[in-house]
Formats: sequence, structure tokens, C-alpha cells
Amino acid sequence: MDEWADEWVERVDEHDRVRAVVRRDEAVRHGWLHRVAVTLCTDGGERILVHRRSERVARFPGCYEAVLGGAVAVGESYEQAAERELAEELGVAVPVRFVLKFLNRAGLSPHWLGVHEAVVVPVEVRPDPGEVMWHDWLTAVELARFMRQHPFTPDSGAALGRYREAVRRRPIC
Repeated sequence: MDEWADEWVERVDEHDRVRAVVRRDEAVRHGWLHRVAVTLCTDGGERILVHRRSERVARFPGCYEAVLGGAVAVGESYEQAAERELAEELGVAVPVRFVLKFLNRAGLSPHWLGVHEAVVVPVEVRPDPGEVMWHDWLTAVELARFMRQHPFTPDSGAALGRYREAVRRRPIC
């Protein structure tokens, strides 16, 4: 049975407007747009959380990620989904800050990807072993090198690139 068969999402259009409620496996199989929320976690300094997906997950088993997240459930905001996913996957309850969203065509199927950031205290991280089999904190330079040496999920590269672009454009206060 597909792990997404009982997960309901909102099918959206090219403007991110809700059109229907569908099962996530159907959205992926048919290439229907839906919403996904991810979070880039930092330690409040210069390190970014990187993790390796469990070998037991159906999609991209054993691949690395620079973001954590998942589908936005029916009626949920991007921010609510991002916070829920951090609690489920990392065992942390922290506020997230919405950074941007974009139509992502990388990965299994096209989806709107809401990218967030959060400060996470490294000692409080308690990953779910069913989701995360390894994690570490890397600087941006270390992460760039690591990404050249290891397989990453398509969303990681897309989200990280857009995130860096958005952060560079932030006004300095």
C-alpha cells in the first residue's frame, strides 16, 4: 500500500488556488499541483541541519536533504504544515518563518513549495528513526561540498537555491 494513499491534500492551480481535495498519491501519479512545505533549520549561527532519509521511506530512501517537510494537509497553511513536519520528523516544536513559495517542477511531480526557516537548538533534536537515519550540522561551505559528494533529494537543491536567493535580497535593517 502506498504510504500516501490515505494522505489528503488540496489540488491547486498555477496560482495556488484550491480546486479540489484529492489523495496525495493521486496528485503525484497524475502530476496535479498540490502544496508542500519545507523548512531549512539553522542552529542560530552559521550551521544548517542536513539529514539522511531512512532507507524505509518509499520516496528517495537513503538520500540526503537540506530541508525537512512534507505535504500541506487539507485546510492547513504552509506555516502550520512546516511546524507539524518539524515536530513529527525532528521532535522539536519551534516557530517557523515563511520565506517564499514557488512552483517546483523538480522531484516526483510538480508542486507549490513553501520554504521556511527556523532556529533549532541542536541538543533538542530527536529525529524519528522512521524518517531520519542520520543528521549533522554543516556550514554553508561544508554543505556545498557535501552536496557534490552525496545524492540529495530534488527538493533540497531547488529549495536551497531559492532560499539563498531570497536571503540575499532581504533588506538590511
